Amino acid sequence: MPKWSVDTCQLLELPRVNDRRGNLTFIENSNQIPFDIKRVYYLYDIPGGSDRGAHAHKNLHQFVVAMSGSFDIELDDGVKKKKFHLNRSYYGLYVCPMMWRSLDNFSSGAVCMVLASDIYSEDDYIRSYREFQNIKG
Repeated sequence: MPKWSVDTCQLLELPRVNDRRGNLTFIENSNQIPFDIKRVYYLYDIPGGSDRGAHAHKNLHQFVVAMSGSFDIELDDGVKKKKFHLNRSYYGLYVCPMMWRSLDNFSSGAVCMVLASDIYSEDDYIRSYREFQNIKG
């Protein structure tokens, strides 16, 4: 298994087409993000004070975008932690596999879109931080 770290994860700026009628941003497979997209999901109507995530993925690559509003995402590679504040729809956070992630501090009306490298598989999840630490060893 590759040695992924929080330093592998990074904010990526997406292309913007500015127009007086409104702006447009796009994402194409493997052009703006380092994987092909097989699933898209989004989080919304998140109650104030709630958090999401608190898990890791064994093989899944993800790209997280604040489509509306803002939120924080903390990444933990088992040694080092790094927090990102997402609040622009033309920036996204690439999250590599084997990264414990927690999302919180959602603003009112926040929408979090996630692009994923594979379809949903419960077998890919690590839901226990202790198990995550053991695997990261």
